[in-house]
Amino acid sequence: MSSSVSITLNQCSRTFTGGNMALKPLDLQVNAGETLVLLGPSGCGKTTTLRIISGLESPDIGGQVLFGERDVTALPIEKRDVGMVFQNYALFPNMSVADNIAYGLKIQRLPRAEIAQRLDDVMRMVDLQGFGERRIDALSGGQKQRVALARAIAVRPKVLLFDEPLAALDAKLRDRLRIEIGQLLRELGTTAVYVTHDQDEAMALGDRIAVMQAGRIAQLGTPQEIYHQPANAFVADFIGAVNCLEVLGTQPDGGLVVHGGALAAAHLQGVSSVYCRPEDIQVVPVGQADVRGKVVQSIFLGQTQRLLVDTGGTTPLQIEAPSRQRWPNGTAIGLRLPAQVLFHPEPAKAAVNAKEVANG
Repeated sequence: MSSSVSITLNQCSRTFTGGNMALKPLDLQVNAGETLVLLGPSGCGKTTTLRIISGLESPDIGGQVLFGERDVTALPIEKRDVGMVFQNYALFPNMSVADNIAYGLKIQRLPRAEIAQRLDDVMRMVDLQGFGERRIDALSGGQKQRVALARAIAVRPKVLLFDEPLAALDAKLRDRLRIEIGQLLRELGTTAVYVTHDQDEAMALGDRIAVMQAGRIAQLGTPQEIYHQPANAFVADFIGAVNCLEVLGTQPDGGLVVHGGALAAAHLQGVSSVYCRPEDIQVVPVGQADVRGKVVQSIFLGQTQRLLVDTGGTTPLQIEAPSRQRWPNGTAIGLRLPAQVLFHPEPAKAAVNAKEVANG
């Protein structure tokens, strides 16, 4: 593969017809060789950001896109040295697998021997050996996505861009291809930007994740930072399951009074609510509990089960418990919430300037 390159967006916004600003002015640095995932709900601006990086969209006046030190703002996609993988594959149905993969190589007018070698290399990488003469319409969805991926990497682009490539696949195939794409990106070392609304996909693939909200970056960080140290309530709620406990008051010893009990959380004095993840809550004997409640539902998930526990608040707490235990509805239950698993994200606010935290 060709050497990787950094990507820099300076004050890139995008306004569409009618004054609809799909992307607020955005500063973003993607490090050379890393995989950055743009994660968020529909309409948050993640695909618009990807299209600006690719050259399929132009930023509003004043926006700038750099690949390394090279200003590519005014260049179309075919001159940016990028490879793209789309959700709908975008393959040529009248061509064979080999012809689809080699299409970009022929456009580059490479020698036949080099084209043959690259075909062999990339088909091995994506596990398509022996499929060269197969017609596209004879392939499964997963095989078609592998062809699209092989076509993108065959031309050895400096940047790989993924626009929800696994969204149309069934869950089991999506999980398998997610692992394969992650392994491939580590092998290639190419700078990649990957758009998805799937949190598991983002966690598995991203060196860093940019969580987007209403045209801005709400938080930029490693998967661990995004999950365990969410910047605001939106990020905490969007990434995985989370519990929010209303703080009703403070005990003389500093404990935070919540529905069903009290929490020792000296680092969270003065907050109006406390957050924690379901897997961090421990089930303990009622007499040893920080919080007490009753089981209102048990959802069997195979390896674990999700308990919904009524502690008197407006929303039941979610608890992750071993799958072999039984918790009939109405069972009294004790819960321990260690101080180190409790957090309070900052109130939702204007998104961070991503450039300030790009290397954080």
